[in-house]
Amino acid sequence: MPLVTVNPATGETLHRFTEADDARIDQAVARSERSFVAWRELAPTERARHLQRLGAALRRDSDALSALITSEMGKPISQSRAEIEKCALACDYYAQEGPDLLVPTLPPRAPAQSGIAYEPLGPLLAIMPWNFPMWQVFRAAIPALLAGNTVLLKHASNVSGCALAAEEVFRRAGLPRGVFQTLLVGSGRVPALIGDPRIRAVTLTGSVEAGRKVGALAGRALKPCVLELGGSDPYIVLEDADLALAAETCAAARLVNSGQSCVAGKRFIVVDRVRAEFEELFAERVRARRVGDPFDPATDVGPLARADLRETLQKQIRSTLRRGAKRLLGGGPKKGAGFFFEPTVLTDVRKGMPACDDEVFGPVAAVIPVRDEAEALRVANDTRFGLGAAVFTRDLERGEEIARERLAAGMCFVNAFVRSEVSLPFGGVKDSGFGRELGPWGVHSFVNTKTLWIEGSSRTEK
Repeated sequence: MPLVTVNPATGETLHRFTEADDARIDQAVARSERSFVAWRELAPTERARHLQRLGAALRRDSDALSALITSEMGKPISQSRAEIEKCALACDYYAQEGPDLLVPTLPPRAPAQSGIAYEPLGPLLAIMPWNFPMWQVFRAAIPALLAGNTVLLKHASNVSGCALAAEEVFRRAGLPRGVFQTLLVGSGRVPALIGDPRIRAVTLTGSVEAGRKVGALAGRALKPCVLELGGSDPYIVLEDADLALAAETCAAARLVNSGQSCVAGKRFIVVDRVRAEFEELFAERVRARRVGDPFDPATDVGPLARADLRETLQKQIRSTLRRGAKRLLGGGPKKGAGFFFEPTVLTDVRKGMPACDDEVFGPVAAVIPVRDEAEALRVANDTRFGLGAAVFTRDLERGEEIARERLAAGMCFVNAFVRSEVSLPFGGVKDSGFGRELGPWGVHSFVNTKTLWIEGSSRTEK
């Protein structure tokens, strides 16, 4: 069955790719295993130099790669360019800081004859989604490669062109053949790949349902995995918040990538005292975002990536409205070609409504009224997700205490929207998955943390 890519702005088919057969998959896995033997023997500083060259290659190819992202999944071109630059920044970070993260260590109070070494595991299967078709690939792959592993990419079928382009960037940057490879396969091939004894670890960014399946397969095969899954991030607006800042930040957080981000703000929990003013400011900021041609640099919101995603979003809104929510703005698909959807603000959203309970992937914001801070925190944490969260308050000590102690999420921000930063851990709790990417944690997710014990008087002190 071919893997088809479609332009979301027009609905036109871009390309049909042939899925890899069993022989080609076996060759790729064998090549990854062979490449691992040589790649792991390079000093971390040499692997870092390869990553430095990779960052330079990404910047050289930025225009073409950005255009490909926009063509295949509809991201506004300015955001596509920013995505490529972020990939390059990850290369810069690990090229500079990465080797120090792999230096053998002696933990506090450990015996003098002991130590900790970090050893790569082997070929890693990276199963990646379509919404950040380059960043999520590089976010997972770069620290794993720095650690000495090799990577096989199984990308979302609707961004197959981006998947091939990613492999081509590695080739043009001069990395050894087989260190990073793309496998053009559908999800039906994933169980066999995870079960292949030559694959030593798995990382997935995707839905909760995909995470359950991949986690079960990895567990059955006794292979480590990192699962970065969905989110329904709460943004709490307290009575002492700077409402202009909160409204602008929340609008940006909800509409980034046209609302198609796991860490986009989704539930806006507002205390009654400031609710009316916040809703007015928030709707105004959302209304001001320009929807249109994703190749126009002035566009803020592009199309959804696929037709079925738009249909799901419309069903979620209709169900939410039937159960008592009110529409402040938008609410439906835009007429004309492509998979565009109006930026939408719903209010009086409550538990039991899809806009509150489920991950809503698109430009739809749910305002949830609450009496006070205590109720805001109960509502924020009353979710199966736990990826990101934010709180808005002028009292920074109060905001930090809430973020540090009282919000159940992997990443908590005060007076800012949740986003990834290359030096900090990225990941969630509960149904949002487990494990961490980026920073030192991204490197150590896929290593054998090996205990050493060396007896004898001739050991050189270091």
